Amino acid sequence: MAIRILSVDDEQDMEMLILQLFRKQIREKKYEFVFANNGIEALERLEESKDITLILSDINMPGMDGLTFLSHVNEKQNPLLKAIMVSAYGDMDNIRTAMNRGAFDFVTKPVNFEDLEITISKTVEHIEMLENLERGREQLIAIQNDLSVAKEIQLSMLPKTVPAAIGKAGVDLNAFLQPAKAVGGDLYDYFMMDSERLFFMIGDVSDKGVPAALFMAITKAIFKSQFSNRNGDTISEKVKIVNEFLCEDNSSFMFVTAFVCILNVKTGVVEYIDAGHEQPLIIRADGTTELVKKEGGMALCFDSTFEYTSKTLQLNPGDKFVLYTDGVTDANNLAGARYGLHYLQDFFTTGEGSEQKTAKQMNEVTLASLVDFIGAANQFDDITMLSLSYLGNPA
Repeated sequence: MAIRILSVDDEQDMEMLILQLFRKQIREKKYEFVFANNGIEALERLEESKDITLILSDINMPGMDGLTFLSHVNEKQNPLLKAIMVSAYGDMDNIRTAMNRGAFDFVTKPVNFEDLEITISKTVEHIEMLENLERGREQLIAIQNDLSVAKEIQLSMLPKTVPAAIGKAGVDLNAFLQPAKAVGGDLYDYFMMDSERLFFMIGDVSDKGVPAALFMAITKAIFKSQFSNRNGDTISEKVKIVNEFLCEDNSSFMFVTAFVCILNVKTGVVEYIDAGHEQPLIIRADGTTELVKKEGGMALCFDSTFEYTSKTLQLNPGDKFVLYTDGVTDANNLAGARYGLHYLQDFFTTGEGSEQKTAKQMNEVTLASLVDFIGAANQFDDITMLSLSYLGNPA
């Protein structure tokens, strides 16, 4: 598209000279000129042609001089509209005033047309640069808006409230996800499979940002589908099926670590599968803490034929169980220090975490501790926790 240039000059031969000088650019549709004889006409041309981006204006004109016209141009507050002012050689006072009022450049009379061509070309390049920057800014705003919507959609996929059935089954549960970017790859879920079995899990996709968020959504949907299905498959069989689904067409070579659990609310027995995830923490009713022992278990998406084997652990009334992603233990501050697993365990053994009664309070004080530890450093990974307190089946 041609750059539209408004030429403002009361000398009648100026129009003919401009058209002659830039005939090649006009023929190639690089430039398109609009003409006015004074500032009043120039303002009318600006109203008629909103796509004018460059003004070449004389300063000394009847009716409305160039400096007054330039003041009206500034009132439009259009950063893409640039003015080159023309004045007599030695008229430095007016030229200085024009530059102070926002003129981009100037040329002097008698006009050196080679210099004029260079000046216009330089100004056009600057305008095009500004236009590219503006387009980039608009694209960035559009992307940010899209990411904001994507974040809302992603977070809406995660359970917001704990179903009353879980509380009635004698379990106090709470979970949260705080993405490092607008969207992230962590996930969690929980629901009653039946009156006696509570499903809960936490997971972490290997990547971050939009790709991880998409893979997270797929992973959560497949887990939900499998563990909502009341067929006779064991937890090992169900996780194997999830793994097979995720391995198909995984061209991005992502993987997912997960800790998948089924709690028998009557007995307190947790059957679980560790798919390469972080070690959960058990806080016993007497205040002692222990880590769930790592006993193998490959992350999802590495091997579609991998056979997962479940393990069990025992929760007694008053015990608490904390699942988390590596965004907790790998959190770093500006000094390069790492939050670490031992700090987390100490936090729940003798620190503020040991004083909390509910799962929600446990998560809130842990997040506050992490935020305080990270300080001014950037959060580089998603932070996700799922905590529960086993109260014992009230029945």
